[in-house]
Amino acid sequence: METEGLVWLLEPLRQLVAWGAAGAMVFGGVVPYIPQYRDIRRTQNADGFSTYVCLVLLVANILRILFWFGRQFEAPLMWQSIIMILTMLLMLRLCTQVRVSNELSLKRRAFTDSKEEEVRAPLRRSYLDFDPHHFWCWSSFSDYLQCVLAFSGVAGYITYLCIDSALFVETLGFLAVFTEAMLGVPQLCRNYHHRSTEGMSIKMVLMWTSGDTFKTAYFLLHSVPLQFSVCGLLQVLVDLAILGQAYAYAHRSSKPVPHTTHPASAKAL
Repeated sequence: METEGLVWLLEPLRQLVAWGAAGAMVFGGVVPYIPQYRDIRRTQNADGFSTYVCLVLLVANILRILFWFGRQFEAPLMWQSIIMILTMLLMLRLCTQVRVSNELSLKRRAFTDSKEEEVRAPLRRSYLDFDPHHFWCWSSFSDYLQCVLAFSGVAGYITYLCIDSALFVETLGFLAVFTEAMLGVPQLCRNYHHRSTEGMSIKMVLMWTSGDTFKTAYFLLHSVPLQFSVCGLLQVLVDLAILGQAYAYAHRSSKPVPHTTHPASAKAL
């Protein structure tokens, strides 16, 4: 009787913990981008955020969704991808609006200083120009949206044709999680190149490490495909390597060369 009563008490608690973990997986990845979004709106300056972060996360999460059709995994991971895609599209929309607005303001100031009467609009860069030099640096959010839809359509069609191939499905899953796992590598390489972590927030890296550790533990404790666990461990190793750089360079006798944080170092949980 006591055992049944204990089970009756522990079962709701276990369910609550499971829901909390699932909620953290779904929304935890987008939390770091909320203050970034607010800062860009407040300052009307998007120079500190690289839109290539959005590109990498969009590709990774679109591939993860396609992987689900070949090998279904837990629903929270699917919802995490959907929420992340929507978040990155919102970030792209804001960054594009701010950048175009700032470019127009600079043009106006330049023509005012030169006492020109006509104010020319900045040169419009379009997705349909197919100019590799301006790839992912377009002037309208609709161009980014067209590119994402085109990539999704092509990748979806290829997946539809090859969905019966186990090798293709497993490779697709690996590419999805490996792409996301590599988001911290540019920061790691930049620190090594400059032999310094000056300008890098240690708190930010600690947040990465704690988030990736939680995510990897979630993968290991749940029945998710092996690719998720392997790449989760890789993310934790990259985070620990960056923390190791911070410790090593802080104890160097020579003065570190100051540099700014690599804009692509923002990453999802």
